[in-house]
Amino acid sequence: MSIPDNELSDEQSRQVAETIREEIARRRMSRQTLAEQAKLSLSTLEKALGGRRPFTLATIVRLEQALGMSLRKPAGTPAAPQAPSGGIAPDSLGSYSRRAVEWIEGTYVTLRPSFGDREAIYAYRTDIVWDDAASSLVFREGARLDAAFTQFGEVAVPNQSGFVYLVTNRHGQHRLITVSRPTITGEMYGIITTLLAGRGSLLTPIAAPIALLPLRNVDEPSFGRLGADDRHYASYREHLRKTVEEPFALFAQGVP
Repeated sequence: MSIPDNELSDEQSRQVAETIREEIARRRMSRQTLAEQAKLSLSTLEKALGGRRPFTLATIVRLEQALGMSLRKPAGTPAAPQAPSGGIAPDSLGSYSRRAVEWIEGTYVTLRPSFGDREAIYAYRTDIVWDDAASSLVFREGARLDAAFTQFGEVAVPNQSGFVYLVTNRHGQHRLITVSRPTITGEMYGIITTLLAGRGSLLTPIAAPIALLPLRNVDEPSFGRLGADDRHYASYREHLRKTVEEPFALFAQGVP
């Protein structure tokens, strides 16, 4: 069977996929970020990396521009051997093994105060999973009312501080969530540091308490901007109060 001129052979596609996986692991880049920078759909990238469809020349050119490197090797050039990661995260994320952090993997109901309504609570979903390509935990948010601001990124779990960091880095713009290690029932409490979107292009740095509750601990969870009439409002609010009252996090008062 002939191969279309604009498609790579199976062997070429396999070599390109290996190179891309190495690069995104080395750069600690998510597949979603690469897809966005290459102006490709995540589905297209996932299928090509998984061998479910061949790479086309047009796709390769976009990926090369996004990565700033050549992905095509001269015919007959053997693929470079991959150094096994051993399932160890990069030093910048804490050098943890998957086995050491598998108890953090899961889906969480994420709570913080609403930035637009002082009495309301904003609730959404956060998935934390192990990514073989990145050799680390990664997270992705879902069920957000403001879907355009959905975040994803890497998870750092350093031994020194005893905290878990959910780090978003998109084109140099950062958002950081710092939470405690899970309690005996799996909850994590801490602080979110992000930007508040105002009128027009106005952005203002803002910090607030945050709580991540294992989804299995919440019966039919509510998501969105929740008021006192929601059946989970009281328990959600208690979790946010616990963040400050335990205290899992401190908020300095006043200006020196």
